[in-house]
Amino acid sequence: MLKVLLLFLLLIAGVVLGPMIAGHQGYVLIQTDNWNIETSVTGLVIILILSLLVILGIEWLLRRIFRTGARTRGWFTGRKRRSARRQTQAALVKLAEGDHQQVEKLLSRNADHAEQPMINYLLAAEAAQQRGDEARANQHLERATELNDGDPLPVEITRVRIQLARNEDHAARHGIDRLLEIAPRHPEVLRLAEQAYIRTGAWSALLDILPAMEKVKLGDDNHRIALQQQAWLGLMNQAMADQGSDGLKRWWQNQSRKTRHETALQVAMADHLIVCDDHETAQQIVLDGLKRQYDERLVLLMPRLKSGNPEQLEKALRQQIKQHGATPLLHSTLGQLLMQHGEWEQASEAFRAALQQRPDAFDYAWLADTLDRQHKPEEAAAMRRDGLLLTLKNNS
Repeated sequence: MLKVLLLFLLLIAGVVLGPMIAGHQGYVLIQTDNWNIETSVTGLVIILILSLLVILGIEWLLRRIFRTGARTRGWFTGRKRRSARRQTQAALVKLAEGDHQQVEKLLSRNADHAEQPMINYLLAAEAAQQRGDEARANQHLERATELNDGDPLPVEITRVRIQLARNEDHAARHGIDRLLEIAPRHPEVLRLAEQAYIRTGAWSALLDILPAMEKVKLGDDNHRIALQQQAWLGLMNQAMADQGSDGLKRWWQNQSRKTRHETALQVAMADHLIVCDDHETAQQIVLDGLKRQYDERLVLLMPRLKSGNPEQLEKALRQQIKQHGATPLLHSTLGQLLMQHGEWEQASEAFRAALQQRPDAFDYAWLADTLDRQHKPEEAAAMRRDGLLLTLKNNS
């Protein structure tokens, strides 16, 4: 606009001043080695004006040419963006249908022109992994990494998810450890951490993330309690595998009192100690647990204990019968303990008391054994027959 105004002013000046200097045009000489150019001042002014007009014309023409090219490029770019948007929408439909091949194809085509190219490549990588094409999955994942705008979470979460799908558990755990440093309370990071830690047996690390899982309400209370118990059992197994019974007892003593009072852990600890042939410590844990809270799982361990001091177990069972009633389990367990040190008559009475409350094939068999020891073969045979009929009835 400024150039046009300047040209307009020059034309006005020429119209006004032209007649005034018509009689005084002057003389201009431009001399070079081979040329001599002679003209008047007026002629020179006209040449300069025409040259300016030519330059402006060329500029206008070039501007139109380049503007047309930019407009054309913009049209093609806009077309690709519209196509990418349509393909992304179609890919979401195919994702709901479970057609991972079409999902990958649609998301990766024109992905660079999508509204969020990185997301397109990440979803395409997961779709490729779902159909088992690891090479394509890696290709899409690397492209997403190149397009990452500084937030590592989407790319790294997808990478860990793909590693878990490939059973690359230790690589996934390495990635999870880095992600937890960046986002220790991110729900998806915690969910993937749970999988990676369970698969790699990282039980201490699993216990460490449980408070964060509770704060973000990841899973219900029962799920988190089950994870906690699974982690404790894993640590028990590690301690037993490394140092046997001594390692187990040291690990148990290093736990808090609240942890040692968990019934599920007491049961697991006693079971591990029985396996390690440390019956005395196992019996002490069972008895301490029953003093605090009655639990059938602790009672079921009693017949397996061979500490050489069954009187304590019998006393504890009779105390439980007084407190909680004459349940079939308590009477049956008492009968099994009495059998171990030859008190056949008392054992048979305990089994009869259990059978009066509910029929059980094992109790029938044990009662028959005690009757044999008391030289009552006819009654023992009758008990075995009743037990066999009960077994056949249950299996039919």
